[in-house]
Amino acid sequence: MVLQRIAEVGGIFLAWSDREWALDGAAVRVSMVGFDDGSQKRRILDGRVASAIHPDLTTGAELTTMRALRGNRGRCFVGSTKKGPFDIPGPLARTMLSAPNPLGRANADVVRPFWIGLDVTNRHRDCWIIDFGEMPLAEAALYEMPFEYVRDHVFPLRVSHWEARQQRYWWQLARPATDVFKALSPLGRFIASVIVAKHRLFVWLPAGAHPDHRLVVFAREDDYFFGVLHSRVHEVWSLRTCSWQGKGNDPVYTPKTCFDPFPFPRPTEEQRAAIGEAAERLHEVRQSALDGDTKLTMTGLYNKRPTWLDNLHRDLDEAVFAAYGWPSDFTDEALLERLLALNLERAAEEERGIITPP
Repeated sequence: MVLQRIAEVGGIFLAWSDREWALDGAAVRVSMVGFDDGSQKRRILDGRVASAIHPDLTTGAELTTMRALRGNRGRCFVGSTKKGPFDIPGPLARTMLSAPNPLGRANADVVRPFWIGLDVTNRHRDCWIIDFGEMPLAEAALYEMPFEYVRDHVFPLRVSHWEARQQRYWWQLARPATDVFKALSPLGRFIASVIVAKHRLFVWLPAGAHPDHRLVVFAREDDYFFGVLHSRVHEVWSLRTCSWQGKGNDPVYTPKTCFDPFPFPRPTEEQRAAIGEAAERLHEVRQSALDGDTKLTMTGLYNKRPTWLDNLHRDLDEAVFAAYGWPSDFTDEALLERLLALNLERAAEEERGIITPP
């Protein structure tokens, strides 16, 4: 990392961490940096005096020192990448599901409800996907109706594709994400969030749902885990450790920076139950509001942020803060300082062989 090297041999004394590009028509944002050999002691970040400017162009908690935690491995994934018309409407999917196959194969093995970001922030579009995973051609062909559909609609686009894998394995998604579905398959439900979104929302998806690559998914089915992810603690952490995209400067949740280093609490059984109950209540009331108003979307709900929703999140936050043993009125910066210290403490424990799953 270039800025890390600059910080080591000199110092960043002037920076704009994020600003629109000056030329009209360019939907990008840029950072601007001034650095020297370390002799300049005054620091200006985004037009304000700062005590320090870190390599990630922030001040306060130096999260560039955070470390990935082994206890978090194997729980957070990105969905599959299709790159072709593998998606189909609901009526066709249901016809496929009832169609017979040689050897009694069920098309439900390869035809699944398909979820993209819009399905999470808005409502599910009744869209499905044909996914043969990493099946060889002969095995995929045993799912007759889905295979013939892919042969008719995908093969003509893949036969001369520039990427060798897509051309050779034309009946498969570009990135099947078989490791994701292996982790999700034992679960009765799992958690998802849109990678690029205005609001950091987490929702439950049903078993068998197929997430797109613009969704980040978590291989857990318990309310406790859902509650910690949807708390202010994790939101503040993710907004500081995420990247940003486009002219709208939308936060981008990345497993490597937002989840892998995140230190979960070590709650008592009572604290775990309290978080789970608050999370379950948030989900139930929120879903009831969406079911009662067909025009209301998840994004619309959080744009409105009614008092009852604020109250539910406050109850959840208090339960999560209690599990950490911290007061719930921490400023964002104080919270980040505590989380960074806890991350480094957990990383040191893991070096000694003490690995605690969340």
